[in-house]
Amino acid sequence: MNTMKKTSLLKNNGTNYLLPFALITSCFALWGFANDITNPMVKAFSKIFRMSVADGALVQMAFYGGYFAMALPAAMFIRHYSYKAGVLMGLGLYATGALLFLPASLTGAYYPFLIAYFIMTCGLSFMETSCNPYVLTMGPKETATRRLNMAQCFNPMGSLCGMYVAMNFIQARLNPLSTRERALLSDEQFAYVRDSDLSVLIAPYLVIGLVIAAVFVIILLAKMPHNGDSSHDISLRQTLSRLWSMPDYREGVVAQFFYVGAQIMCWTFIIQYGTRVFMSEGMSELEAEVTSQRYNIAAMAIFCASRFICTFLMRYINGVRMLTMFAIAGILLSIGVVAIDGRAGLYCLVGISACMSLMFPTIYGIALQNTGEDAKFGAAGLIMAILGGSVLPPLQALIIDADTIMGWPAINASFVLPMICFIVILTYGARTIQRQKV
Repeated sequence: MNTMKKTSLLKNNGTNYLLPFALITSCFALWGFANDITNPMVKAFSKIFRMSVADGALVQMAFYGGYFAMALPAAMFIRHYSYKAGVLMGLGLYATGALLFLPASLTGAYYPFLIAYFIMTCGLSFMETSCNPYVLTMGPKETATRRLNMAQCFNPMGSLCGMYVAMNFIQARLNPLSTRERALLSDEQFAYVRDSDLSVLIAPYLVIGLVIAAVFVIILLAKMPHNGDSSHDISLRQTLSRLWSMPDYREGVVAQFFYVGAQIMCWTFIIQYGTRVFMSEGMSELEAEVTSQRYNIAAMAIFCASRFICTFLMRYINGVRMLTMFAIAGILLSIGVVAIDGRAGLYCLVGISACMSLMFPTIYGIALQNTGEDAKFGAAGLIMAILGGSVLPPLQALIIDADTIMGWPAINASFVLPMICFIVILTYGARTIQRQKV
């Protein structure tokens, strides 16, 4: 413990990594923005195109499907070239996907937006596959997990910006017609409202596309370290075999799948959960949606603050033990979300974000801590695990569409799925404690 206090976070063997760390950390904020401007779009697209919640959740399937599809090709690209090349490729695809929202809106159809999301998240997959292990190399091995937690602190800052933009520049500016009122529109009226709403929805994506292009140029011109770029040999079968023989890594991929699923479910469907609660109190649908987004922002602010606090506490408390304790808290709060109706259940849902704050980077750091040169492919497996954010939310949406289950609101019952996810994470933490004897 004393060693951790004395070991530098960003200096190693006479090299100071502050500037490259800052540049790469900006990428964490940028993909946080993309993630959390997207979560409320499930509800927005459902209204704009008069679809079910399950159809709207295809946004998440396209979004996180891109992560899954591109992670392994990204690892091969990074192994052949460098971490910096991977970051640049990711930024390029991110910008391209965001700018494709303009032609998608001109079609007036839903599926071109899914294609744009998919391309954008292929870029995010490149970025996460590059940036996470890159940060681990920017300093002493002893502080690698704490360094990644520090970089990940800026991810929810980007998320907060994304939520703020979604609430104030998209949700609040959409046509105030409710879902029921939209269903009564003629085809001509519907087309007019749809096109008007799409012009509102695409504006923030076009702006972020231009911002990403500017960041691409800055990183292209910056001098970046070549840590972890010594081997360019791609021996896929042998590498994957080595990785899969490591229980910390193998079980970490499974835990990460369920963690990302829990995170996306809790942040996506807080809008539906809150909307039902506030409409039952007499609010209009639009007012209830905007109010629910405020709670979503509060959840992200708690997540952000908790991540900074956890990063500090890791100087004194073992990260694996913290992971286990927070998983237990997540289980208890999930039970509250399911069992308690009204605002109290919503407060439990907001509180889950505090529990999730340290999970992604801590699982990531534990899984990669002994992988050496195999970290690039190891990172790909952990990013592919983000598929949990594509697979699990549609399952929850199907439950929500049932409206009620045995007389209980289906939206409440659907949060049994995040509870199961936290049980898996608890199991991973407990097994890691047993293996490492910490």
